[in-house]
Amino acid sequence: MDSSPYERILGILCSVFEAYTAVLFLPLAHGDCKAAYTPEALFSLGDHVDRSVKIEPGQGLVGWIIRNREPLLVPNFDQRRNFLGYYKGNEDKNIKAFMGCALPNGNGVICVDSKRQYSFSEKDQKLLHLFAGLLADVYDSRYQEETQSASLRYYAALRLIYVLRREHSKWSEFLHSFLDIVSKASGYEYCALCTLHPDGGSYNIEGENYPLLIKGGPVAAENYSLSSGMVGWVFRNGTPLSSGGPDGAPEAPLLGKGGNAPAFQSLMAIPLVIQRKVRGVLCLASETPLDIGMEVQEFGRMAAEHLALFLENLFVKCRLRDLHQSINSGSDLTSGN
Repeated sequence: MDSSPYERILGILCSVFEAYTAVLFLPLAHGDCKAAYTPEALFSLGDHVDRSVKIEPGQGLVGWIIRNREPLLVPNFDQRRNFLGYYKGNEDKNIKAFMGCALPNGNGVICVDSKRQYSFSEKDQKLLHLFAGLLADVYDSRYQEETQSASLRYYAALRLIYVLRREHSKWSEFLHSFLDIVSKASGYEYCALCTLHPDGGSYNIEGENYPLLIKGGPVAAENYSLSSGMVGWVFRNGTPLSSGGPDGAPEAPLLGKGGNAPAFQSLMAIPLVIQRKVRGVLCLASETPLDIGMEVQEFGRMAAEHLALFLENLFVKCRLRDLHQSINSGSDLTSGN
């Protein structure tokens, strides 16, 4: 299997420094200085690095670099006073030297260690900065490519959403296609529209991109309270809400206690304002942790605004139709007298 550009650079770095392990840590949330960091790539002469570790700012030597954005050189590693945090078991006890520095773009940390004392010098630290600059260039290039690819995907999805009303005359078919497009473009496997109940005190699930929470069809859809859950909060406050992602589970369940929803790890809920009132909430959910970046949040907001505009136009048409029928009915009654 081909290695990534990161791993090839780390392999060269280990060879140059005669190091035991080199690790590139990247933040779970792009551009967030308070986010936890996890190994994005590594090269090691052993197999003891914990690839799933999450290091918080200030946690161990790596966390110190994350928090302070300063280089660190420990020529004589003492595990009684120092802590690496990226090895399994007691592998730390075999490490005798360490150095690391932040990437110039502020979105990563590179760390190198050795099983030999005084393996690294201040001259090596300066050379490590050159490798950090190279890794930052690779990161920026890949991030821009990913962002551009995502933007094109979201734009294509919005174009599909725009022409949906010409392709579907039935509301149920329109809604299902809309939710399916949003789900596929965003990467969230579950997408649903929750709508306010006429009584104004509860809501139900109007539609889903695939059957999950609506039991017995839309007619038998369960009513949920506005007082609990992520969706209820958005109905009450009229503000988009996202929770979960790679660095933690959601703070609140999607539908509140007893909602029978799966253990979603990433959630987004976006209000639909119609006639100056929140009458619906677009929900995106994933059972696997996903990055809740600004791009996907913006796409969700634009999709929700389009759906709200469509429903508002539909609402106005229905009011005009009812008014027209009422006027015609009144004319008939007058003529009958």
